[in-house]
Parts: sequence; structure tokens; C-alpha cells
Amino acid sequence: MKHYQMYIDGKWCDAEDGATLQSINPATGQVWATVAVAGEAEVNRAVAAADRALKSGPWAEMNATQRGKLLRKLGDLISTRVKHLGDIETIDSGKLAKETHGQTGYVSDYYYYYAGLADKIQGATLPIDKPNMHVYTKRVPIGVVAAVVPWNAQMFLTATKLGPALAAGNTVVLKASEHAPAPLFEFAKIIEEAGFPPGVVNVITGFGEPCGRLLTSHPDVARVAFTGGPETARHVVRNTAENFAVVSLELGGKSPIIVFEDADIENALNAVIAGNFGATGQSCVAGSRVFVQSSIRKKFLEQLVERAKLIKIGDPLAEETQIGPLATKAQLEHITESVNDAVAQGATLLHGGASPKGFENGWYYEPTILDCPNQQVRTVQEEMFGPVLSTLSFETEEEAIALANDTQFGLAAGVFTKDVGRAIRVSDAILSGIVWVNTYRVISPIAPFGGFKHSGPGRESGVDAIHEYTRTKTVWINTSQEPMANPFGIR
Repeated sequence: MKHYQMYIDGKWCDAEDGATLQSINPATGQVWATVAVAGEAEVNRAVAAADRALKSGPWAEMNATQRGKLLRKLGDLISTRVKHLGDIETIDSGKLAKETHGQTGYVSDYYYYYAGLADKIQGATLPIDKPNMHVYTKRVPIGVVAAVVPWNAQMFLTATKLGPALAAGNTVVLKASEHAPAPLFEFAKIIEEAGFPPGVVNVITGFGEPCGRLLTSHPDVARVAFTGGPETARHVVRNTAENFAVVSLELGGKSPIIVFEDADIENALNAVIAGNFGATGQSCVAGSRVFVQSSIRKKFLEQLVERAKLIKIGDPLAEETQIGPLATKAQLEHITESVNDAVAQGATLLHGGASPKGFENGWYYEPTILDCPNQQVRTVQEEMFGPVLSTLSFETEEEAIALANDTQFGLAAGVFTKDVGRAIRVSDAILSGIVWVNTYRVISPIAPFGGFKHSGPGRESGVDAIHEYTRTKTVWINTSQEPMANPFGIR
């Protein structure tokens, strides 16, 4: 059985107390690896190593261009390990291999992007209102960064944090999820091979208590970048009251897809299928609330169900598989209960609604479509994080907007219409950080990623993200050759 150690200060190590967790393959329900679990000693060592690397040694002495070259080398190495990293992530999390391969292959572009930005972080010379003063600003690293990454898109969500953090000159303690942490330890091997000095990137895993609490409240952590659920995020925010760390949160969503009667139906159907059943629905931007204009609703749902029936469930490592297992048994139980509750609340089950036959050893659930009478149905209100799609109807543009905004979340949304004016009006009115028009689930290192409301503050990706990993320092230089006046001089 494979065993993964933590990566701290450039060395591989187990926990001092010998603590481990078992990692289970969701496709089989069988343990396939053990992983060292961080306690107080390991958290303190990792943060101390990051703090030391920040203040002295090779990393502290590197200029921005040199940091950029290391990030580019990291991207190059990742591009040569796509299949290996993708296969490990599939085995550990149940994500489809074709998705993990595709996502990992694209991750290199994020490191290339931030490699290019590393030496373009600029300050300014200020036209100050005082005589004989030359004043300028510069952006300096914020400090030690605690990056907390979930299991569902590990390589991508690591890149959106690690790329800008390292480009700006920070050091990082990366906490992998206790669910499916293996890919990030494989990634740590690439960090080591790329030549990052010891302590610059440290990779640990552990449970919320004590690992997560100690890391996010540590006095030497200056910034916390967290992706996960709102309830855990509340603990993170409370923890940072201890160290006043800057916090960014990406907390998932309950994203609406609005299909107007003038939409390209073929395009909309494909987007709904991809937007919700892609990644087995285990995506923070999953379009799990689908609003269809009443004039086309019946025909649209019939075609949607027919497409859902063709989705192939199977081994996530197999190329032909289109939906794999859920990542955890607890998630399977949650979805089963939620769908049953929705039906009890008056929702009509159009397709799915159970674990498929022949997959009893894994954590599989059928692609499921519910026709819901209102927004109070449980599957409409809660983030499912699984292949469950709730459909509702609307009459007017105004009603569609109101329904879309009737949620505590605000991460993403989809709008399908051929009317350009309507596309702009609806996009402007929807309260979400991302709006896709006539497409869905598209990302880029160039485009900011983040939400409104309970989907969390802060943005990842894009130029602005790198500024969130710096502080502004202001320098005042007195250019006069005359001494300052003595404020306590005697006349």
C-alpha cells in the first residue's frame, strides 16, 4: 500500500506522533493509500520553515525575474506529468481521468501566466503636496500564506493560490484536504524537482481540528486563501481574529442557468449537461438550478432527460466514462437524503434518483433531474455537490432574474438567449461574480474567479489577484540639503 509523507522545509516526514489517515478509492470503496497527518508540531514546523525562507536565504535574495523563471520551470514540469498526476487524482477522488488530465494539462498555463507577471508588480511615484519630498510606493510580499485547498479541483485551485503568492515573493504552507490529499503530495515532488528552496512551499494535510485551526490562526501567517464550504469558512474567519491575517474565501455556489425561449436549444442543452453533470456535479460552479421559460419548458425537459439517459456511468479511469463516483460515502448519503426530501416536498423525479445497479462497491449516484414546484425545495436551496439538477419555470425576464438571485450564494450563472440586449441586461442584474452567456464552465488564468454573498469575498486569477498577495510600502525621501527644523528650538 502506498504511503505519503508530508513535505516540510524541503524534507519528507511523517507526523511526530505517527498519526495517519486512510485514503479510499471512491470507485471501489477500498483503502489504497495512507497519509501522514499533521498535528501541532508539524503545523509549527511548516510555518517556521516558511517564515525562515521568507526572511533569509536563497528565496529572500531572489529578484522577481528569477522567481518568474522558477514558476515557468514548474509549469514545464507539470506539463510532462499530466497523466501521472491526473491518474493519482482520479484514484484518490473519483474524478474522471479525462477531466483530471485536461485540468492538470491546463494548470501549467496558470504558472506561466504568473511567471510573466512576477517582474511586473509595480509601485508608483507620488506627486506629493510637500516641498523637497520624493515619495514612492512599492509592493512587497505579504508574508507567509496558508493556502487551504479542497479535494474537488486540487491542481487548479492550488495554482490560483500558489501562482500569484510565489510570483509576489511570498512563502506558502499548502494544506491539502483530508479527503483525497495524494495529488498534492505528488505535486510537492515536482516543487522539489523545480528547485524551489526549502521552506518556500510546504505541503501538509490534516483535519480541521487541530491542523486547520492552528494553521489559520498561527501568529506568523499573514494571509489565508481558503476554498471550501461556508461553515468551515466561518471557523477560518474566527481563527484569523488571532493573527489578523488577510483572508480570501471561495465558498461554492448554487448557480442558476436561465434558458430563454429564443435560445439555441442544442447549445443550451449541452451547457446544462456539462454545467451540472461535468465533474459528476462536484464543482463549485455547477449550474444546478435550471430556469426554463415556460413556452419551451416541456420540450426542453424532454430532450434533457433523453440526454441524461445516454450518460455512461463507470470506472473513472476509463476513457468512455462520463460520470464517476462521488468522492466520499458521506456525500453519497447526503445526496440520497436530499433527493428523497425534495420528492417529499413535491418535486417530480424525471430521471435518476438512486445509486446505479452494478456499482455497489463504490459511491456512485445516477445523473438526476428534478422538476421542482418552487424554490423552497431542498435541492434548489442547498449546494448538492453531486449530479443533481433542479428545474423550474419562469414567464418573464424580470421573474427569471428574481428567481436567479433568490439564493444565499452568488458565484456563477449562465444565460442563454440570442438577444444581445437581453444578455447584457440579465448579466448586469444577476448577483454573481461570474456570468457565462451562451456558454458555461469556462475558465482562464486571465479572468478573475470569485463570487458575491455567501460565495465569499476575494478574487483568484487575473492581474488583480497578484496584488492581493502584496502590501503597499510608502517611502519618503527628503531631498533638501537643509536639516529639518528643530521643533523644540529656543529662540
